Amino acid sequence: MAPLRFAANLSWLFSEQGPALSARLEAAARAGFRAVEVAWPYTEPAAPLAAAARAAGLQLVLLNTPPGSADLGELGLGAVPGRQDAFREGLELAVAYARELGCPQVHLMAGRVPQGAERAAVAKDMDAVFVENLRHAADVLARENLVGLLEPINTRLTDPRYFLDTPEQAATILRRVDRPNLRLQLDVFHWQIMGGNLTANIRTFLPLVGHVQVAQVPDRGEPDSLGEINFPYLFQLLEELGYVGFVGCEYRPRGDTQEGLSWLRAYWESRGLAPA
Repeated sequence: MAPLRFAANLSWLFSEQGPALSARLEAAARAGFRAVEVAWPYTEPAAPLAAAARAAGLQLVLLNTPPGSADLGELGLGAVPGRQDAFREGLELAVAYARELGCPQVHLMAGRVPQGAERAAVAKDMDAVFVENLRHAADVLARENLVGLLEPINTRLTDPRYFLDTPEQAATILRRVDRPNLRLQLDVFHWQIMGGNLTANIRTFLPLVGHVQVAQVPDRGEPDSLGEINFPYLFQLLEELGYVGFVGCEYRPRGDTQEGLSWLRAYWESRGLAPA
């Protein structure tokens, strides 16, 4: 069994370094990471960011499509009726950054149910828009040899209006779109909150999964023993099932990021690994 490969999410980790991603890249490298992910790198020019990642010896493995308008309360546009043009413009920006940064995967954010609308009343229209946009995105990404990811986000603790909230819903949409370069993003935090039954769900959906993310429940802290999820067991399960992608560390450190990485150092030690 191959050991898991972990990527530091720089949108969440190493905030002690300030907002500049270059400083967070350096901190991640010092902590032993060899890969990182960033939700939205668009506040910094792509070329200098790519140079900083190379200098730190880090591979960027995931970024998100732009969230949309903060004034409109948007969090992704993939399934939002009337925002198809904006989604496609954002996709082009994400692809340009992925190309410059050598990033192989783009999370195609679904977005929120419109303010004031009932989910059931708009679900059919949002589903149709999402499928249409995903087929377009798959074609655009294929030209760059990139993979698009769909991430269910829980609607109980994190975002009650997010459209895509369960692996079952995401898997159904992926099968409808039927494109080989679209995959499922497995965030253990969201899956546990929405349905639990993680062992069975991971076994069922892992063939569709292109990326994994981890955080403890319910506080979204370090993936350690201070919560509902038994992470040593889940890490072993992923190894046994032959998962070869990256595991993104998308959590909110309870204190200093470096001090909170004892769980990762314990994992490396248990596998006889130097930090990597």
